[in-house]
Amino acid sequence: MMREATSLLAGLALVAAISGCRVHVDKGANGEDKTVQVDTPFGGVHVNTDQTSASDLGLPVYPGAQQVKGDDKNKSADVHLGFGQWELRVRAVSYATPDSKEQVTAFYKKALTRYGDVITCQGKVPVGTPVATTEGLTCADDDKGAHVQVDHGDYGTTKDSLELKAGSRRHQHIVGFENPKDDKTRFALVALDLPAMVDNKSEKSD
Repeated sequence: MMREATSLLAGLALVAAISGCRVHVDKGANGEDKTVQVDTPFGGVHVNTDQTSASDLGLPVYPGAQQVKGDDKNKSADVHLGFGQWELRVRAVSYATPDSKEQVTAFYKKALTRYGDVITCQGKVPVGTPVATTEGLTCADDDKGAHVQVDHGDYGTTKDSLELKAGSRRHQHIVGFENPKDDKTRFALVALDLPAMVDNKSEKSD
């Protein structure tokens, strides 16, 4: 999702330039785009990299864990798309610790309870109970009906990775574990806010 969102920027920048709207880009120390903001009369796209922490997502940092770069060479990303009443936001930050996956899992199972029930997923298959949150979130939550599909690779995991999830189909908090690359446990914290159309039946009040 984040890679797809950033690929839209060139086209949106052109539209913004033609329509006289604002395009703002802040560069990093090495000349890379760190913050991109495109505003048009119809909405906008804001992309920030390496400016998001666990606290911004409403989650604690695992004790001693350090931010690390993901496959996209960024430690974190905040992508916000808004067009009228259609809004999508994905925030993700990657960490690593020498502690075991079991220790990190136990820590975040407790931390995620602030958002309600916590489900454990191996890919799209639930592990243990509960198999769904009280608000209707399950391990199989692609939500193609809302024309939104989250690519787990955007935050370093694969479709078969272990994930902890809490919240609703529209507002999710996820802890996803990356495939081992060294002797450290690597994981990503994700806050996902999907468009209102994701679950009109159960979340009309959102």
